[in-house]
Order: sequence, then C-alpha cells, then structure tokens
Amino acid sequence: MSEKDPFDMLRGRPVPEPRRAARERAVAAALRSFDENIPAATQGSAAAKRHTGRFIDLWRGLMQRKFAAAPAIAGILVLPIAGYAAWQLMEENPFGLGREAPPPVPATDAEAPPGKAGQAQQAQNRERDLAGQLAARPEAAPAMEAPRGVAPTPLEANRNTRDFGGAMTKMVPLPAPEPYPVEEESRDRLQAFDTNPVRSALESPVSTFSIDVDTASYSFVRRSLKAGIMPDPDSVRVEEMINYFPYDWKGPDSAAVPFNTTVTVMPTPWNEHTRLMHVAIRGYDVEPARQPAANLVFLIDTSGSMNQQDKLPLLKSAFRMLVNQLTERDTVSIVTYAGNAGVALEPTSGADKQRILDALDRLESAGSTAGAAGIGEAYRLAEQSFVKDGVNRILLATDGDFNVGPSSDEELKRLVEEKRRSGVFLSVFGFGRGNLNDQLMQTIAQNGNGTAAYIDTLAEAEKVLVEEARSTLFPIARDVKIQVEFNPAVVSEYRLIGYETRALKREDFNNDRVDAGEIGSGHSVTAIYEITPKGSPAQLMDDLRYGESSASQAGAEAHGDEWAFVKIRYKLPEEDTSKLIETPVTADNEVSSFAQASTDQRFSVAVAAFGQKLRDTDATTAFGYDRIMEIATAARGSDPFGYRAEFLSLVRLASALDGGR
Repeated sequence: MSEKDPFDMLRGRPVPEPRRAARERAVAAALRSFDENIPAATQGSAAAKRHTGRFIDLWRGLMQRKFAAAPAIAGILVLPIAGYAAWQLMEENPFGLGREAPPPVPATDAEAPPGKAGQAQQAQNRERDLAGQLAARPEAAPAMEAPRGVAPTPLEANRNTRDFGGAMTKMVPLPAPEPYPVEEESRDRLQAFDTNPVRSALESPVSTFSIDVDTASYSFVRRSLKAGIMPDPDSVRVEEMINYFPYDWKGPDSAAVPFNTTVTVMPTPWNEHTRLMHVAIRGYDVEPARQPAANLVFLIDTSGSMNQQDKLPLLKSAFRMLVNQLTERDTVSIVTYAGNAGVALEPTSGADKQRILDALDRLESAGSTAGAAGIGEAYRLAEQSFVKDGVNRILLATDGDFNVGPSSDEELKRLVEEKRRSGVFLSVFGFGRGNLNDQLMQTIAQNGNGTAAYIDTLAEAEKVLVEEARSTLFPIARDVKIQVEFNPAVVSEYRLIGYETRALKREDFNNDRVDAGEIGSGHSVTAIYEITPKGSPAQLMDDLRYGESSASQAGAEAHGDEWAFVKIRYKLPEEDTSKLIETPVTADNEVSSFAQASTDQRFSVAVAAFGQKLRDTDATTAFGYDRIMEIATAARGSDPFGYRAEFLSLVRLASALDGGR
C-alpha cells in the first residue's frame, strides 16, 4: 500500500452531514456557555467587567486625569468614544428589554432528571418560568398564529417552538422592528403636452395665448428635486416657473389702465445667433384701504387620504394665516367634502376670527372624496352671501381626485364655467403628494377665473395666502389675452417659451366669449419669445422657393424697423366688453448685450433656461447648469424672502441628479 499524506486522503472526501442530536447538543452547549460567561449579576474581580464597564472607567480616567486641562482634545474624543459606547450598548441590550437576566436555557436530555416524572416536572417548571417572564414583560408580542382555517406549514409550526433535546419549548418572539417608510407609488395625474415648436414668421406670423399667473409647477419641481428625483417633464410648465418670482416691472400710473407692458429685445445666452423678446406686464396695485369686500368659501377636502401631516394639518395652518388677514367687511364660509358634502361653518364675518379658526380646528379626515357635491354646496353658499362689486371666490383645497359623484374633467369644467357667469370665481390649492390631480386642478382653475397653486410647505402657504393675498384674491382684469405678430422682414423664426397649455386660436383674440386668464392686484406676468433674425445662421427652416407675396412684402417693408407688434386684450372685472392695448417693438426696445438687461430680466431668463433644461428642450441641450447658476447668481438682486437663493439650490440639486450636463 503506497504511503499517502493522511490530510490528502481526508481532503478528497465529502463533508458528512451533521447528525441532528449532535447539532442540538452543540446549540444547547453554546447557549449554556453564553449564560455562564455573561451572568445576570456581575461577579468576580473587576477584570470580568463588560465592555461598557470598561468604557465607563476609560471615560472617567480621560475626563478626570488625562484631559482635565485640555477640553479641546477631550472634545475631539467625544464623538468616536460616544459612538463606541452606543455600539456596545446595542450589543449588550439591542432591543431595550431592560437589564433583567436572560431567560433560563432549556435543558437537554443529558441534564434532565432521570425518569419520566423528572422530565415532566422540568417541563412544568419551564412553562411556569416563561409565563412569569411574559407577565413581567407585557410589551412582548404574542405568539404568531396561522390564519383561521389554514393549517400551519412546518416552518410556521416551528416558529414559536423549539425542540431542545426532545423537550418542546415555547419561544417568546421579540417585538418586530419598525419597517423603513416606503413611499407609495405616485398616482399624480399630469397633463401631457408638447413643447412649443419653432414657427416660421412668414407662414405663421401670429402667436396668441392666454395670460397665466399660476405657480403650481414650480412647487412640483421643488418637491421632486428636494426628494432626490428629477421632475416629470410634464410637471414642468416653464411660464409658471418664471412667474413664481416677484419682479419689479414698471406698473401703470393709475387704475384707469390696469397694467403696463415693457418689452425688451436682448441677446440669447444659450444661442449667440438668436434674440429673446422679453414681455413684462405689471398689474395696478390696489391699496389695502380700497380693496373690495371679500366673500370667501373655503371648500376643504376632508377625505381619508388627507390624514397626513403635509395635507389636512398643513391646510389648516395655511388657512389660519389667511383668516388673520381678513377684516369685518369680509365673510367666510366653510364647506367640507368626504363621502358627502357638509357645511362646517355658515357665512361668518371676518371680524369673528375665533369662530372661524375653531371651525378649522374641528376638521378631521375620513371617508371618500365627494368633490363634485362639495363644489355644488360651496357655490350655493357663495351665491347666498354674494357681495355686489366685491370679491366672490371659492378656495378649493384638496390632495387629489374627486372620486365620488360626477367626476370627469369635462363635467366639472362645465359646472365651473356655468357658475363663473354668476360672478363667483374659483381658485385651487393642492396639498400633499402621490394623489394630486394636477390636470383637473388646471382645468377648473382656468375655467373658474381662478388660480392654481401647490402648497407643500408652510412657507409656501405664507407666500400664496399672505404675501400675495391681494394678487390672489383681488382681480383687476380678466380674460387677459396676448397676441404677437412678428415682422417676417426682420424675424425669420420664433418660438414661445412655455404657455403650451394656454394657447389660443388666432380668432379667439377678438372673441369676448372666449375665456382667458386674470391678473390680480400687483401681479407681475412675464412671457419670453426666442426669435431668429432674418439671415441668421440659426434659422432652422429653408426659405420658400417662390418667396413671399407682394402684399405681405409691402406690409413688412412699411414697418421695416419693427421686430413685432404686441397686442393685449382684457376686460375690467365688472365689464363684459374687452379693451385693447397695443405696443410696437422697435430698435428702441433693444439692448446690445445681455449684461445690459435689468437684474430682474436676467434672472427671469435664467429661470426660463432652467425650466427648458428640465423639459429637455432642444434649444438648451448644450447650455449647462453651471451657466444657469452663473446668470442667476449675478442677477440675484434683492431677495428679502429667499426665493432666489432657494432657486440656486434647486439648480445645484438638478445638476447633481442630472450628472451636471
């Protein structure tokens, strides 16, 4: 027989399966050893202390002797030593069950007294000991049971019992740890739309759209970025992002003309071969003493889904701010809807603030969402307390869908349009996340002569309902439309930045029956076109083979010094016939460099670039976040409320999430 290394012989053999009895004896021995090495009460010399005991001695020595005169060095050691202590405490007592002795370890067959009587007695002692432990620790979770009528699987059957040496012992499960919060899948409904295309000034020289002062999109974008998520492109409405910020545009001199228009042509930061035509509108600011009386109805969603901190509790705090701005000339009613509509507060004078606030405090969330029924009840109360020559407005606050009753967008749109003719307008305020129907918010706000805002923080509530309360609640002009005609002799192409969901037909401009947006007291509105001068290498479309007609050529040459002609049509709040403001855009409106534009103009362009970047618009593909930061930082200007500083932080977040491109 040839000699072989015995280890080589063993190395090639398979590892034998462990015998069950041997495995159970090993487990029991390990548990017994653990209990002996860490007794319930500390015994023996100081050398047998646990890790935390050693830590206490170490800490005392360091503080009293080593570093008593060097607190700076001691401070440096605080964090690592404290972290070590916390780790050791978790090792010794990870579940916070108190400093009691560990439960007795079940005996194995080798330890059991001889005879069946001894084994039975031992089993009874174990059951008694475990019952005592459960009584002393009532917070321990009960044993898990299989669903009624379903036989437990072998794994479930053994989950609460353990076989140690033939003796079945009931195990006491520890309380389950709190699960990490998992964000639910978003069910936000957004209106999909295409970005405005580049148009030929020769083929389509006229651009028409409704004014927009909503700001919800900016708050959506902010919420997403702060959550570490790039916003859905359909949640980005560039005009709402631009108009989120207050600007110091020049306003009108009197209320006779409700707003003033300032047009500036400047170089484009993201394309040296194009220009930006910047249209800035500022509404007349009504003095508080001359503000009309307000008849307000708070229509509040109190459905079960509103039971979250950023929904009904935030809503209550937001509306409390608004109530504190009211006077004795104002009236407030509160309608709630959850399952069915109910009146939480009959029309009440703004002087009785405590009664209004108490009604808000009593609101609780429960049930489904009968939004349509709530709107009907709100209109009834608004018409009951109607103020002639005053403000009659419903303020709808909700987190999502109207899922009970007539709930299609078209049905609600028709209802809101019909009631608008009575002089009662409707504004919408969205709260919370995951269930917001932004598309429906836009529909009913636009057709209800109101605004749509999204309130995600108390600071946003203060902005919308306190700082901008006059512009939000007190309209100075309604059905405001803008129409721009470009001169094809000077402009070859143009595109409107934003306002995709506010586009109107050319013939709608002169039709007073067509609804459009409204401007409130002191509101500022901005619209920006990117235009391509005639002969610029940035032109995207080829010239027509057969040129332009003699009539259009003659008209263009007659106004050869004009870039465009801006027309604004509006109605005063109490009138049904529109008025017209016209502004030619000539060389006098130009600035030779982007740096010569005003601070507010440059900042609004930075916001426009950011919005286009988030929508992945072709024009700004090569324009980096660093350039947006550079422009916005240089044009930050006066920022008393920190809105522009917050914008800079959002650009940084987007840059990090988008790879800095």
